[in-house]
Amino acid sequence: MKGVAPFLGVRAEPRRRALRAAWRELPTPRSDELGQAFVLLMELPEREYHHGASDLIATYLSVTDEYFLVEYVADLVTTKSWWDTVDAFGSAAVSPLCWRYDATELIDSWSRSQNLWLNRAAIQHQRGWGRDTDVGRVLYLCDLHSQRREFFIAKAIGWALRDLARLDPSAVRHFLRAHPTLSGVAVREARRGLGELAPRTSRSSD
Repeated sequence: MKGVAPFLGVRAEPRRRALRAAWRELPTPRSDELGQAFVLLMELPEREYHHGASDLIATYLSVTDEYFLVEYVADLVTTKSWWDTVDAFGSAAVSPLCWRYDATELIDSWSRSQNLWLNRAAIQHQRGWGRDTDVGRVLYLCDLHSQRREFFIAKAIGWALRDLARLDPSAVRHFLRAHPTLSGVAVREARRGLGELAPRTSRSSD
């Protein structure tokens, strides 16, 4: 974790079982109550609480309003940041809320930010959209960061291209040809999506 946060030592599945049991007796929160709980969990030092914040949002995503991304998620993507929570927040909140609400301006601002974790979240903001994915929009965001060599940005581009390869392989091949200096990390993930490399057997800490 590179010293980002200490751990209590609770594994993911026991953590999720305990949280589900604790939340079962609680009333359904409002959007602002959910956000405030999210912030309080992120203020605690141990990493399990930060993952619990992501679990909480995933459980009560239906109550979030159109301001939730701006008022809560945007700041907390940059709180005690590492790939694990940034990607967890992406799956639990960023991607589904960007699909539900028009977050074009917000994602553009994240993409232009000096913070690499906001950049990463922007590049990956349509993961899981399937056929609703705006291929051109995702490629545009990848292009903006295509000359960067930071591992976590290159990996985000690679994952985005890998997902797009299942939807529009010709567009991904064209992108690779048009970006001959693209990071090898990104190229390898894109080629996996195109079926040109064997799939990875497990997801690494990236």
